[in-house]
Amino acid sequence: MTDPEQRSIDPAAQQMIQRAADEEVDLVWDRFEAMRRCRFGELGICCRICHMGPCRVGPEGKGPQQGICGASADAVAARNLVRGIAAGAAAHSDHGRDVAHAFLEAARNPDSGYEIRDPDKLMRIALEYGVEIEGKSVPDIGVAVAEKALAEFGQQDGELTFALRAPEARVKLWRKQGIMPRGVDREIVQIMHQTHMGVDADYKNLMRQGLRAALADGWGGSMIATDLQDILFGSPEPIRSKTNLGVLKADHVNIVVHGHEPALSEMIVEAARDPELVNRAQELGAKGINLVGQCCTGNELLMRQGVPSAGSFLHQELAIMTGAVDSMVVDVQCIMPALANLSERFHTKLLTTSPKAKMPRVQHLEFREDQALATAKQIVSIGVENFANRNGQDIQIPEEQMDLIAGFTAEYVNTLLGGRFRPSYRPLNDAIITGRLRGVAGVVGCENPEIPQGYGHVEMAKELIRNDVLVLVTGCSALADARAGLLRPEAAFELAGKGLQEVCEAIGMPPVLHLGSCVDNSRILVACANMVAEGGLGEDISDLPVAGAAPEWMSEKALSIGYYVVASGVYTVFGTPQNIMGAKNLVQFVTDEMEEMVGARFDFEPDPIKAAHLMIDHMNRKREALRLAPMMYEEVPVAAS
Repeated sequence: MTDPEQRSIDPAAQQMIQRAADEEVDLVWDRFEAMRRCRFGELGICCRICHMGPCRVGPEGKGPQQGICGASADAVAARNLVRGIAAGAAAHSDHGRDVAHAFLEAARNPDSGYEIRDPDKLMRIALEYGVEIEGKSVPDIGVAVAEKALAEFGQQDGELTFALRAPEARVKLWRKQGIMPRGVDREIVQIMHQTHMGVDADYKNLMRQGLRAALADGWGGSMIATDLQDILFGSPEPIRSKTNLGVLKADHVNIVVHGHEPALSEMIVEAARDPELVNRAQELGAKGINLVGQCCTGNELLMRQGVPSAGSFLHQELAIMTGAVDSMVVDVQCIMPALANLSERFHTKLLTTSPKAKMPRVQHLEFREDQALATAKQIVSIGVENFANRNGQDIQIPEEQMDLIAGFTAEYVNTLLGGRFRPSYRPLNDAIITGRLRGVAGVVGCENPEIPQGYGHVEMAKELIRNDVLVLVTGCSALADARAGLLRPEAAFELAGKGLQEVCEAIGMPPVLHLGSCVDNSRILVACANMVAEGGLGEDISDLPVAGAAPEWMSEKALSIGYYVVASGVYTVFGTPQNIMGAKNLVQFVTDEMEEMVGARFDFEPDPIKAAHLMIDHMNRKREALRLAPMMYEEVPVAAS
């Protein structure tokens, strides 16, 4: 993988990878190749939960078949897996909690710098929570909604409010299986107790709690984050922008915001427009301040503000390698500690802002909701002043940048399909029923240096749209497809099947729809529930001709996402196996038996073309079960992998 073309399909990334090699700078791919990964850990059968070990339990028939305590390979792998689900659910749900705190500050304090930008959605959410709105002001309703949302994290009994958005048949199934989430924190804490030494050794029972915690993320913490962000920062609507490293500007102060939480970055957008700071940048020789996004904080700003994105997870080091980044501001999640050393090689000022995410030798400016705008101005000022420290530094910014349209939501799909005066999912359902569309796929997730960056996402999306599948994307998957030009309406005529092409032409939309950051996968769940509610495609999400995929996944958040999607009834393909392959019975459960329990299961397939056709075959089976019309146009032959 020393060839840049083996590391990324993006020409801009390849250019920076080559620069790093020429200057003997280690990047994530170099560290990946140098790492001798533990085979037992890869198989999921290494246990370090207690101090009698660590124990390495052999795959069936090889080596010790039990840990020191007597735990089997299935128990060890299941404990490791559900702990990963707990960590992923905690990350996304803590994001939701932080948004709820910012939302509460906005509602209580008119001088906070925040404002409620979508009062209509506030009223809808208030009614869901049972908040009385008659005769009350917007701020008072906001306080009540924020308090209701925050209570759902700590509640010990009952059911999460947003879980009731699922079809009635799905809610009944969750109750029957004992996986209906009670409180967000409760389900995560129960996993940590259940996986402690000497507690649960039944892999199926462990997985049941894993599913419950994942659902508490998808229909709880993540959904709370998405909805409150929409109310606070404005619900996205389709917006044009650009992506890739070419959005950096050599003659501007370049500030990169990276991470996942928009509470501070939204304020940085406002601060970067401050006339005093812009004037100061010009005094130092810059033409202005150029704010760009990275990873999912970038997606949040892209969706609502049209702020260009400099790239996804594996672009974070490459942005600094251009030499043009004056400051990179990070919050939480998917931030490489390697940025600290790399920023010292260049002039970049790296700033951490969350008390949960600090780095040695890196300046920390802690974000507080009640001082958000003041902190944002301080952050922008540091980047502006650092422009003077370039000192003739060699700047190499790749030319590549690509047009895109982002800003789609489950609610806006109503308007997109049915028009402003008759919003409806009926046109989408009818397109599927009549065979113009085969179905819908949600392709999401991370990037992983094990796979050439972007290859899995882009090739899978291309194969799906070739076969008349509408593709919904979030997070790093959305940015990979954007760099490849798939988020342009023109892509429908260049790459989509005839049926999907006709739908895109009628509406004027791309064949791949960007729904937001990784926390916004909750939008896909709501879209599926809306399709069921519209009628004609079955009684439950598991009846729909839909599928999910994470072709380049790498984080614990991806595990939580995958399991709440499957627990919601959506067949899902992961590009590389989860770390359970040393546990035969657990693998059988995840890839087969779980379908009997929740109506969906996993497959693991590294080839994105083959994985796409697993999804297409699944949609075809669902279409047959629903007795839908044959596809209007012939199926396209399998593309060469």
